[in-house]
Amino acid sequence: MPASRLIPLIIAVALFMENMDATMIATSLPAIAADIGTSPIALKLALTVYLLSLAIFIPVSGWAADRFGARHVFTAAIVVFMAGSLACAGANSLMGFVGARFLQGMGGAMMTPVGRLVIMRTVEKREFVSAMAWFSIPALMGPISGPPVGGFITTYFSWHWIFLINIPIGIVGIFLALRFVPNLKAMEPRPLDSLGVILVGFATSGLVFGFSVASLGVLPSWAWQAMVVVGAAAAFAYFRHTRRVLHPVVDLSLVKTPSFGLSLGGATLFRIGIGAMPFLLPLMLQLSFGLSPFQSGLVTFTGAAGALLMKFLAQPILKRAGFRPVLVVNTLIGAAFLAIIGFFDEGTPRLLMMSLLLVGGFARSLQFTSVNSLAFADISHERMSHATSLWAAAQQVSLALGVAIGGTFLEISMLRHGGPLTLGDFHFAFFGVALVSALSIFFFLRLPDDAGSEMSGHVVNARSSGLSKLG
Repeated sequence: MPASRLIPLIIAVALFMENMDATMIATSLPAIAADIGTSPIALKLALTVYLLSLAIFIPVSGWAADRFGARHVFTAAIVVFMAGSLACAGANSLMGFVGARFLQGMGGAMMTPVGRLVIMRTVEKREFVSAMAWFSIPALMGPISGPPVGGFITTYFSWHWIFLINIPIGIVGIFLALRFVPNLKAMEPRPLDSLGVILVGFATSGLVFGFSVASLGVLPSWAWQAMVVVGAAAAFAYFRHTRRVLHPVVDLSLVKTPSFGLSLGGATLFRIGIGAMPFLLPLMLQLSFGLSPFQSGLVTFTGAAGALLMKFLAQPILKRAGFRPVLVVNTLIGAAFLAIIGFFDEGTPRLLMMSLLLVGGFARSLQFTSVNSLAFADISHERMSHATSLWAAAQQVSLALGVAIGGTFLEISMLRHGGPLTLGDFHFAFFGVALVSALSIFFFLRLPDDAGSEMSGHVVNARSSGLSKLG
């Protein structure tokens, strides 16, 4: 099997474990909350803390891979993730569960960006879209299997097993990585920007965590307000810090590369809406429709199944149409199918729900395959580790914000009618996050017609390309 397929498939074993874990937790939130004595809304904290941990530790992933070797960092990350999984299974309180999820995030922070870095350094650019599709196929099996498997385990056994199942998967991933993944290193690794790591950590943790817990009631108002202020101050300090250091831990100058900067901005906004879906949809199906975790999982997994099927069609679509038209049109399609969920009610046929989620999965998969490839089209080999760290950090922050914003829309709607959580609150939340995703179109409209043509293989008409540049 060629490297463009073998290495992505091996690395995706770890991503399969991580994604299956995340989707099983979303399906099992009500059962976990009841067992540890808290509310499903409060468990939003556990989802956000995991993503927050990723955002804090991802910035050093590129440096660590350059310094210690990609294979060593990747396998160590799997070990840490497995340790966090064991801690989650043994947790018996909200804070204990949150702490265990934070440990899981430390491991997850190194797996995806280091894996992507290995792919980009071993695969030619013309094969990158195909490699990313192969990389995503096993990874997408996690979201496909996660909801029904997690629902089945929670309904008929115990939610603790949704974490213990990570152990055998992790062992397989470690074995394959040690045998086949090259231990790529930089010839002259850059020094670690220690002060930058601290400032980025305070910035991401203060802003994302502060906003996430603002209306949960688990902290006094002055505490989350102080977190937001500290996070904003740290972010401002880091911007100034990057002007004084040669090798900042997060190289913000990368956003000056149009294909990377516009892809980053558009993907961040689009992913906020998508990041809210694994939190909102299982809760709506279980709390408002009365479905069991297993029944809920059987409905939600169809979205991931649609995403998997699209992986085989993404490259031909991009070759025929090009990145810019696909991203512009598909942004509206993806946001529309997110908003459609806001019309689901108790009378909506189950088959219709699953069909709409399937088509929505097509759109989301095409969007992320496209933008994840385009972002690195014009990044040099030397700056790849910087780019993967910045991209992965922004990705996890946007997912964390998605959970936070989705929960905030719920709480705003509840305040409007002054009562307990209702189906109308979920509808309001889905309309809100769909609007956020739709706003990403303004980034993709600014892409040139020939953006990423080397990767997509799309040939742009010279006359139309010239008129576009003149405009």
